[in-house]
Amino acid sequence: MAIAFESLYSDIAGRSGKLTVGKKTVRTPALLPVINPHLQLVTPKEMRSMGVEAIITNAYIFSQSKQYRERVLAEGLHKVLDFNGVIMTDSGSFQLSVYGQVSITNTETLSFQRDIGSDIWVPLDIPTHPSTDRVTTEQELAITMQRLAEAKEVFGPDAPIAGPVQGGIFEDLRERAGREVTDLGFVFCPVGAVVPLMESYRYRDLVRVVMAAKRTLSPSACIHLFGAGHPSMFALATAMGCDLFDSAAYALYAKDGRYLTVHGSFRIGELSDLPCACSVCRSHTAEELNTAPDRERLLALHNLYVTLAEISRIRQAISDGTLWELVDERCRGHPQLLSGYRELLTHAPALERRDRATKRRFFYRGDESCARTEVVRYQEMLSRLRLGENVLIAFDGGERDEFDDSLLFKPPFGPYPRELKETFPIGPSELPEWDDAMVCQGFKGVRRLIETHPGSRFTLACSARWEPLVRQELGNIEVRHDPV
Repeated sequence: MAIAFESLYSDIAGRSGKLTVGKKTVRTPALLPVINPHLQLVTPKEMRSMGVEAIITNAYIFSQSKQYRERVLAEGLHKVLDFNGVIMTDSGSFQLSVYGQVSITNTETLSFQRDIGSDIWVPLDIPTHPSTDRVTTEQELAITMQRLAEAKEVFGPDAPIAGPVQGGIFEDLRERAGREVTDLGFVFCPVGAVVPLMESYRYRDLVRVVMAAKRTLSPSACIHLFGAGHPSMFALATAMGCDLFDSAAYALYAKDGRYLTVHGSFRIGELSDLPCACSVCRSHTAEELNTAPDRERLLALHNLYVTLAEISRIRQAISDGTLWELVDERCRGHPQLLSGYRELLTHAPALERRDRATKRRFFYRGDESCARTEVVRYQEMLSRLRLGENVLIAFDGGERDEFDDSLLFKPPFGPYPRELKETFPIGPSELPEWDDAMVCQGFKGVRRLIETHPGSRFTLACSARWEPLVRQELGNIEVRHDPV
């Protein structure tokens, strides 16, 4: 029952695709709600009716449960949970990270996952905490890689086994792990031990860790971000190239009386109205929800509705080519998410190689937009222009007969041929009034032209308003202020 992944649409590094496990398929990006068999606020059957195509549960809990162990071995996991979609099982690594030990071996947990009919099995990897020192992290990574190799050797190359990527906070170790996981032939690759980063709002470090793993993982691998539960960060994670998320947040937040939105969470007792269109929120007032005898279940249902809706919104953004706009919107909901967004933009040259060539539009939403992949790609392509000896770059779009070529200027992209005025990325670009940041980014395009066309002499035609910035960014380029 091999695992296969197919990307159908892409935007930035995000993929809208299809994960196939045996004869079952899951649309990606996808959410795998976490199921605790002993505490089911929302049942797997109910989740299936809500559109959930895959869930994740803990094989270690089943293996240690007097209530469920013999039953799940006899009847199978799908029948016990009453769910006919894809079921992924964790090995006990979560308990290992919490308690420091588990009473099961790597081959024992994988054999148990096979015997209960799990669709995707997870080896007993070592989830190294971000605070762990390098020497210990390397030792634990070595154990994880030994267990992954053992899994392949014992259960064969086609067994539906995940290959977790560990390495703590050390980017080079994450790169090493990604390379070794790929060499072992894994095509389903969770990035593990990142929950502490998300719990402490260390989104900049999260981006660094994931991008390090992505550098050496196969581009065709399906990437699962372990423990990514809050909908506000799904767009950012998808833009990095994560395809699956598992979450117990819908239930954990409900237990704590918290109401999820894509912009953050609220204590239900602090709300005077419910800003959601789900069935729970349309059939209750905020006060009724807060005082309902089944408040925890109702909150879990709402939280799950919100989370699933965000996954659908992300899939649509990938299809439309507007994922950058969604990332920008979501990451402005919290300062540390914005920090993660800015870190992601430092990887724009690498992301550009995977980004789609054309998109619906370019919306300028602030200084961060200057570093987007579309801008990086366009300015790299400026070297392809064939230009004469005397070249005019005109802010106001005019021409002069004494120049061999006349280019227009539009920040943050920079100079462009008149023929691109109606085409992407220049044409469908919505910009506010020009500011220094976007014009400075456009001047990087001018510098790119100057560097790649040493035989051309460039003249810039602009208003006096921009001359100090021209001198700062472009030095001694000739400037004209007369209308052209």
